[in-house]
Amino acid sequence: MSTGPLTDDVRELLTRPNPAVITTVRPDGQPVSVATWYLLDPDRSRGDRILVNMDEGRRRLDYLRNDPRVSLTALDEHSWYTHVSVQGRVVQLSPDPDLSDIDRLSVHYTGNPYPTRDRGRVSAWIEIATWHGWGAAARS
Repeated sequence: MSTGPLTDDVRELLTRPNPAVITTVRPDGQPVSVATWYLLDPDRSRGDRILVNMDEGRRRLDYLRNDPRVSLTALDEHSWYTHVSVQGRVVQLSPDPDLSDIDRLSVHYTGNPYPTRDRGRVSAWIEIATWHGWGAAARS
């Protein structure tokens, strides 16, 4: 487990639209994992952060408001053996009224704006505390 900055190889893997799973914690302590889109925001002056976005009706939002700890694992789309897991906290939850954040994610993954325009969205920014890589993303 590394607490240092992301390596260039790991940062490159996280900039691609890879399959990913995010885990949150329910109030009873049970972890809950779901597939998600993510986007790395590589701001070295502030530290790397990861954007995720969810429908305003998701239970995950309640879990994050209660306990902001998360883990996100991104798997290389060509070889799931190569993957990176980050652990951290959601440091910001904010409405996405014009759907600009979900559009950024959708364009990143599909090439098109997000098609569902009649539901509210909420953006969550994850601050990375620790990370580890496996396969080609393992730290040498």
